[in-house]
Formats: sequence, C-alpha cells, structure tokens
Amino acid sequence: MKSIIINGSQRESVGKAATRALRNAGQVPCVLYGGDQALHFATEEASFKNLIYTPDVHTVDIVLADGKKHPAILQDIQFDPVNDKILHVDFFRLYEDKEVTIEVPVKIVGKSPGVLSGGTLVLITRKIKIKALPKNLPDFLEADITPLEMGQKLYVTSLASDTYKIMHPDNLVVCQVRISRAALKAAQDAAKEAKTTKK
Repeated sequence: MKSIIINGSQRESVGKAATRALRNAGQVPCVLYGGDQALHFATEEASFKNLIYTPDVHTVDIVLADGKKHPAILQDIQFDPVNDKILHVDFFRLYEDKEVTIEVPVKIVGKSPGVLSGGTLVLITRKIKIKALPKNLPDFLEADITPLEMGQKLYVTSLASDTYKIMHPDNLVVCQVRISRAALKAAQDAAKEAKTTKK
C-alpha cells in the first residue's frame, strides 16, 4: 500500500486554549495512538489533501522535527459541522509484526457476459474491511466480474487471499448483474412467443 508523508511538530500543551490557538493558526491537532503513550502533534490542514479527499487508501509516515518516522494509519477524523474544516485527526501506529484492520476500496476488473448481453452491473460494497500485516496491505481488492451472467452475484469470498483476512461474512455481496428492463421485456416477449408457437 502506498504511503503519504505528513510533516508535523510535537505538541507540548494539549489543553483547549492551546488547541484553539493551533486551529486559528491553520494547524490541525493530531494524536498518534498505539505506542507506550499517545503522541500529540500538529500539522497543516493541507497535509491531508491526498489522504482524505481521495477514494484511495494510504498508510502514513508521520515525520516530526527530530526526523524520526512513525508509520501509521488514519483512525478517526472530526470535521467542523458548519464549514467542514478538519478539527482533529487520530492515527494508529503500525508495527511490522502486528496485523492491522483497515477498509480498502473495491476495483472492478474483467468483462461480464451478463453486462455484455444487456444487464446492469451494480456495485453494492465499495469498500472491504480486511486484516493483514502492514507489508501485505493492498491498495485495493480486485473484483473479477468475468464469470457473472445476467442475474448473478459476486460474493466477498471471490476476493479472498492468503495475504489478508476478510472481516465480513461469506454471504456479503460485492456486486451483481441485474436484469435491465429492456432485457426483462425481451425475455417476457420471447416466453409469450414460445407459448403462442406451441399452441
């Protein structure tokens, strides 16, 4: 999985007044959890442009003034309900030998015979929650629709891999090829014609 660098400065004061002053200066207060103790730091709001305002999912390398990197993933984010500005961001520290749970997007690949014959592809589950070691985190999960005929569904079990564990029940539907109105009418007309021919 691709990683984004976020440069920040460690916060010594974490009270309400200090937090308000940070926001007034265009900074976003952040906390990195998952270590021996929480690490409080601040960074510019622009740092989150390629992390939040995108359908892609990334890990993060938090780099503070001492130059040390802290690998992490985004855990939670709070927005101002009035102007949508970022108020606070929580991160969770990554360790090479510890699995982490994260949601990754689904990418449709292949050509479905059902779609080619007039069906409509409907993506039902856009993100899948998986558990894996940081080195095995994929940028996305491929959903191959090549086997799907008209009216068939693709289940999450089709996206399984030895490198990660899917954290959903096996009957979760990722996508399906629905019969279009035109195709349904054609089938009904063909059935009526077959009945008439038999008579």
